Amino acid sequence: MSRTAPRPLSVAVQALTATIAPASTLARVQGVWERAVGPAVAGSARPAAERDGVLTVICESAVWAQELDLMSSQLIAGLNVALGAQELRALRCRCG
Repeated sequence: MSRTAPRPLSVAVQALTATIAPASTLARVQGVWERAVGPAVAGSARPAAERDGVLTVICESAVWAQELDLMSSQLIAGLNVALGAQELRALRCRCG
């Protein structure tokens, strides 16, 4: 009787995290955030809350909050594409 090679631990961990990850919109946004908005934005801002399609983002400075506010329609469109659904409708930026 022959055995197959052992599976890498990363395969088991990925399967486990997929089953225990929260199904909230915020959790899904956090999962695609850097890919959807790019490394520069992701390094200076993070999604903190979501309610009724409004995503609250905490920015490292007022300048970043204003910049993201100006880019909000592009960011929302990119996030909705990454999520595969029209879940977000507005962006709210705060300093924190």
